[in-house]
Amino acid sequence: MIKNGHHHHQVNTAAGKDAGTTPGAAACSPEKRRRRIRVWCDGCYDMVHYGHSNQLRQAKAMGDYLIVGVHTDSEIAKHKGPPVFTQEERYKMVRAIKWVDEIVEGAPYVTTLGTLDKYNSDFCVHGGTERYYTMSLVKCKRTQGVSTTDLVGRMLLMTKAHHSNIVSMKGHSPWTGVSQFLQTSQKIIQFASGQEPQPGDTIIYVAGAFDLFHIGHVDFLEAVHKLAQKPYIIVGLHFDQEVNRYKGKNYPIMNVHERTLSVLACRYVSEVVIGAPFAVTKDLLDHFKVDLVCHGKTEIYPDKDGSDPYAEPRRKGILRTVDSGNSLTTDAIVQRIIKNRLQFEARNQKKEAKEIAVIQAMKRKEEEKTKERAQAVL
Repeated sequence: MIKNGHHHHQVNTAAGKDAGTTPGAAACSPEKRRRRIRVWCDGCYDMVHYGHSNQLRQAKAMGDYLIVGVHTDSEIAKHKGPPVFTQEERYKMVRAIKWVDEIVEGAPYVTTLGTLDKYNSDFCVHGGTERYYTMSLVKCKRTQGVSTTDLVGRMLLMTKAHHSNIVSMKGHSPWTGVSQFLQTSQKIIQFASGQEPQPGDTIIYVAGAFDLFHIGHVDFLEAVHKLAQKPYIIVGLHFDQEVNRYKGKNYPIMNVHERTLSVLACRYVSEVVIGAPFAVTKDLLDHFKVDLVCHGKTEIYPDKDGSDPYAEPRRKGILRTVDSGNSLTTDAIVQRIIKNRLQFEARNQKKEAKEIAVIQAMKRKEEEKTKERAQAVL
């Protein structure tokens, strides 16, 4: 059970120890704190995942107000190939990340000092790409083991190597290799803010796979959030093997550890139960003091014995079907990828070749430093 923020996200400047380098740290100094520090990030944010969220978390820890620029479909198609999600979908996904204060729609693909001046930003934070022509630049740690390229690859490969019970460290690039993510308690703590339910909160329970956490999930959670004046939303995440039982194929695309972080990053979520039971039982409802159980308009799969997993909340009269107005599913996203398979495969190959070149350059630079240190000793 992982507690998340649910009313207003509190900025924790102490989280900045993994958030960046000296410029970011200086931005949070007592002298700088006399005014609000505005931080700029930008990107495609296509198929938003916990790697994107982690970048934005680190960026927010470097200042007070986070502005995120999101590129248009045409700019992405021009520079990288076709995006999986439309720009309107990507705008809404980024807005739903709890560390984001403001987004700029149609942000320029290349960030300049002029961009920072236009949006009154103190500095720009990025995770390792090269599209930045500004000295006001701070790097943050890139999250290894996940990228849009990686997730697209999982869908095209149709394997189960990414599931949490299968260890697979294959992959040429540490950023795009399949299933290289290793969960740690520290990472969960960084994503969760640990708020308990408060008096007067309406405790709402929802459960599912929440695979490839997407705009359909966001619209559903936003609709659930609007059901109460003070909602406290608990999301129960099923283990990989449970999801595979009722979804089949190579689902889930993201393993339970990855799905945990993706859901925790959503501003509408208060708490996450990792490995929630498939059936919503009386014990579960009593334990969390649940007032309301919600499910979308998607199919309710039966339990292993063929029983209704929502029988108990249905009996108690607390089950609510919520229509988010969005019919997008994980299956539909996979179909988008398959439809443009050749284009996405070409994009993936180009991206991995580029990252391998970066890694080789980093290794050469490190070898040169080692030689210089050895010569200095002599």
